[in-house]
Amino acid sequence: MTTGTTRHPYRRALLLLLGVLPGLLLLPACSSGEDRPRIVVTTNILGDITREIAGAEAEVTVLMRPNADPHSFGLSAAEAATLEQADLVVFNGLGLEENVLRHVGNARRAGVPVFEAGAAADPLTYRSADSGSQGEQGAPDPHFWTDPDRVRKAARLIADRITEHVDGVDRNAVRANALRYERQLADLTTWMTRSFERVPEDRRALVTNHHVFGYLADRFGFRVIGAVIPSGTTLASPSSSDLHSLTRAMRDAGVRTIFADSSRPQRLAEVLREEMGGDVRVVELYSESLTEEGGGADTYLSMMRANTEALTNGLTTG
Repeated sequence: MTTGTTRHPYRRALLLLLGVLPGLLLLPACSSGEDRPRIVVTTNILGDITREIAGAEAEVTVLMRPNADPHSFGLSAAEAATLEQADLVVFNGLGLEENVLRHVGNARRAGVPVFEAGAAADPLTYRSADSGSQGEQGAPDPHFWTDPDRVRKAARLIADRITEHVDGVDRNAVRANALRYERQLADLTTWMTRSFERVPEDRRALVTNHHVFGYLADRFGFRVIGAVIPSGTTLASPSSSDLHSLTRAMRDAGVRTIFADSSRPQRLAEVLREEMGGDVRVVELYSESLTEEGGGADTYLSMMRANTEALTNGLTTG
């Protein structure tokens, strides 16, 4: 005779599972990547630096995509919402992320801890030689990352904010990550100093797509002659008189090389080359954005090394 148990071989297992399930629901959830604290960073340069410091202790979400322009990139509604759901927001500030700063302000008002890295890194101000815009002269320059020593200070402060505001992280691990990265940044400064020693004093003059290398010039002893866009933002545009003034300054300084950001078209630099009679080189730099992985500047350290080599070669062979 066939029993009920043999007719339904899975019935006993099902009953056992139903008896155990309520107890399982009362157990603490297992930790996963989704349970880690979240740090949201606006720019991809700061995002790479923050990831080095946070390591495996927190999920780092970077809003700015590779090869984007920090002055003009925007956020979707979902991306803006991540700022208010973060345990910590890290942003450059000093007016850099022009379309994102209001969302950072919303997160601050919602009670999210925020850290403005640029303001904490001993910012320089634009001088008359740095910017053709009267409104910018004396205003803080947001491009502090071109000086690795200031990045070292910012890295230390990011570690402080993570250990202070982000619950659930191993503070010792974060501190160890920060110390390791600070040593790499110190080594970068030493290497850049030695590389730039190859550039003769009379060739230490920079003309760029827009004013972005003031910190590098200040740290390593360069002169900023001018920029094709006489402003600290790519959203500005030059007038014909601006271009005429710049070509005159370049001729006076004997400058024949323009450094332009690789993530943006070089049309304006090409126009300036035409103004100078064609005897001008345009050298690409990675000035305001990292590239995608394998693109030549996918970390802050690789970006600065690539730029150092491009600047040194451009100024010694131009």
